Amino acid sequence: MEEKYQQAAKVLAQSQGLLICAGAGMGVDSGLPDFRGDEGFWKAYPPLAKLGLSFSEMANPRWFEHDPELAWGFYGHRLMLYRETQPHAGFGRLLDFCKGLPHGCFVFTSNVDGQFQKAGFEPESVYECHGSIHHLQTLDGSGQIWLAKGEQIDLDPERFRARPPLPKAPGGSLARPNILMFGDWYWNSERADIQQLAMQNWFHELREAKAKIAVLEMGAGKSVPTVRLHAEKTARHFEATLIRVNPRQHQVREDIKHISIEKGALEAIEGIFKHFK
Repeated sequence: MEEKYQQAAKVLAQSQGLLICAGAGMGVDSGLPDFRGDEGFWKAYPPLAKLGLSFSEMANPRWFEHDPELAWGFYGHRLMLYRETQPHAGFGRLLDFCKGLPHGCFVFTSNVDGQFQKAGFEPESVYECHGSIHHLQTLDGSGQIWLAKGEQIDLDPERFRARPPLPKAPGGSLARPNILMFGDWYWNSERADIQQLAMQNWFHELREAKAKIAVLEMGAGKSVPTVRLHAEKTARHFEATLIRVNPRQHQVREDIKHISIEKGALEAIEGIFKHFK
């Protein structure tokens, strides 16, 4: 493993820009659940285990129409959890490194927790492809997206249901998180679209400068492979080395230059950066 850490450190040291791709495993070392499989989800949310609801079943916009108190019990708990959670030390180490790069970095993440921004990464350099729990929208996706700042969810921990009043849109209708859920036709993607455009502009800047970049992917699994596929596509396009960090699913296709590190995010970051002077 030390050899891999050294190889990854060398790749990063030679890069002029860094694309960070992060899945749920990135937040595990901060104490956040990664919902890996039904058992992992039910361990995090025992009341939902009693109802026999999986993550994909619970993360569905239909609950906001058919049982809004249950829906906001789930998402309200997550909102409060993410607000209270402090990003682990690996976030800060990456941020310090990125500040010294000629072209900086960009973050592509499927996480909705806002941990990168909380750690100090510029919001303009983060693309949250599944949205953010810290922003709200209407149920039908119309109108504006607004900050959830100030919203407090009164949760009944025994029944795992939110007590009224529930978050409301400016017009008085029920609000929901601005998150892409399963079977979701009404996610308002306007905010994420702006973030995506910013990432494309950064890519254009890299191409114009013929900059050498690296791709660092952490904690992205195969069940929803959005992050893994984006990391692979970008590495292939820029002929960059993909550093994949994952304790269980670290394999990479052989047609991509890569370094596979079979560790968690924080341990891998510490292992790589101890080779920097």
